[in-house]
Amino acid sequence: MAEGYSPLIEFTLGNGRRLDVAALGPKGQILGVEIKVSRSDLRSDRKWLDYIGYCDRFYFAVPPDFPQQEVSQDAGLIVADSYGGAILRPSRVETIAPARRRAVTLRFAQCAVLRLARLRDPNIF
Repeated sequence: MAEGYSPLIEFTLGNGRRLDVAALGPKGQILGVEIKVSRSDLRSDRKWLDYIGYCDRFYFAVPPDFPQQEVSQDAGLIVADSYGGAILRPSRVETIAPARRRAVTLRFAQCAVLRLARLRDPNIF
């Protein structure tokens, strides 16, 4: 829960695209993170542009030995390993339309609640 954000792993957006990590901030901000482990992984992925309209901030997270100059300047940059991560380049701040923000926030809450319920009872749904 770094920076006050509450994360969900593998969160599906309203357009069907799946973020590696989505996080909800203390003031309702929506942050998206796409994890890339290699140069070829980054180069083959253009779907990340479909995430931008659903996030106030969007980042790529890469390992420490990743060629950082390869990451688009249109996204923030996080360098992380198994011990933690650091924001090396802040993301631009976008403003999501109120109706979309509400839809993403509700989807986020429902996803979190269903995952928690399934932990207690895997046969609940």
